Amino acid sequence: MKEKIYITKTYLPPIDEYISYIEGIWERSQLTNNGPLVKELEDRLKNYFKVKHVFFVCNGTMALQIAIKALELKGEILTTPFSHVATTSSIVWEDCHPVFVDIDPQTLNINPNLIEENISENTKAILPTHVYGIPCAVEQIEKIAHDFHLKILYDAAHTFGVTYKGKSLVSFGDVSTISFHATKLFHTVEGGAIITNNDKLAEKIGYMRYFGLKGPSEFWGLGINGNNSEFHAAMGLCVLPKISELIAMRKKISELYNSYLSINEISHPKIPEQTQNNYSYYPILFRSEETMLNVLNHLNENNVYPRRYFFPNLSKLPYVKYEQTPVAQDIASRVLCLPLSSYLKEKTVKFISNRILESITHSS
Repeated sequence: MKEKIYITKTYLPPIDEYISYIEGIWERSQLTNNGPLVKELEDRLKNYFKVKHVFFVCNGTMALQIAIKALELKGEILTTPFSHVATTSSIVWEDCHPVFVDIDPQTLNINPNLIEENISENTKAILPTHVYGIPCAVEQIEKIAHDFHLKILYDAAHTFGVTYKGKSLVSFGDVSTISFHATKLFHTVEGGAIITNNDKLAEKIGYMRYFGLKGPSEFWGLGINGNNSEFHAAMGLCVLPKISELIAMRKKISELYNSYLSINEISHPKIPEQTQNNYSYYPILFRSEETMLNVLNHLNENNVYPRRYFFPNLSKLPYVKYEQTPVAQDIASRVLCLPLSSYLKEKTVKFISNRILESITHSS
C-alpha cells in the first residue's frame, strides 16, 4: 500500500456548507462568548440526545474537569484503568484520587461486580468510561451508587449516536461528558460537551463554564474559561445532519472487517443486548501480545497505522498510586484498533485484513 492509512481520517463536510456559516460569523462579528451558533448547536444536540441540558465546551477533558468540580467531588473516585489518559488525569487535576477497578473481560468496561469491594469511607463517586462506545452496566452501577450515596459521572467520549434500551447513552448518570475532537464520529474540530438532566447542577455548570460570571460585573462563584467558539460550532452544525449516513458507512466497513477476519485467533469485545452501536472504533483482541506486536509491525511495514487503544494500563501512570488490575493489564497488552473512517474503501479493508491474516499465519 503506497498511501499511508492511519487509524482514522476526519470527516469534513462540503466546504460551501461551512463557508455559509462563516459568512454569518463575519456579518455578526461575534466569534465566541456563547454566540448564536453555539446556542443553536446546543439546542440541536439536546434534541438529538433527548436530554435537558448540553453545555458545549472547548474539549472533552475540560468537560470532565468542570463536571468533577460541579459535583463538588473531594476524595476518592472509582474509575477504570482502561481508557484514554484524560479520564484519570482529570481526576488528579481536580485534586481527587483515582481508585482503579478492574474491567470486565467481555465488555472491557469497569467490572460492576468489583465496585463495592473498592468503596471506602472516602469514596465520593464512580467515573466509568463507555469504552469504544460500549455501554457500561448502567443499571448495576446506578444501584450501587444509590445504595452508597455516590455520584455517577460517565466518560462518554466515544458514545455519540449510541443508544441503550432506546435511550441515548449520554443520558445516564448524574453527568455525562463527551468529546467532539476531530478523531471522533461527530466532531467540532476541537470540543466537547457536559450533559445532565439535573436542573440545579446545570445552573452551576453554566456559570462555571464562563469564568463564574453572573453578569457584566457580578460573580456567581469560581469558574473557568471552558467556552468554545462560533467557528467550532459551525463545524458541528455541518457534521450533525450527516451522522446517520456516517454511522451507516462505518457499519458497512466494520461488517467487512468481520467477514475478512472471522478466525479463532481474533476476538471482539461484547456489546450488550439492546445497544445501537455507532461503530466509532474497530477493536480486535489477539491471543497474545507477541501476536499483536507482530501484526502491528507487519501493518506498519505496509503503511498501515492502527493504534494500541488503550495502552498502557492507566494504573501505571507516574502520578497515580499503582494498583494491580490484571484483566486490564492483559487486555491493554493485546488489543489493537484498526483503521476506521467514512473514507475507507473496501479494497483497503481487504488489504489490511489480508496483511493481518498473513502475519498470523507466518507467526503460528
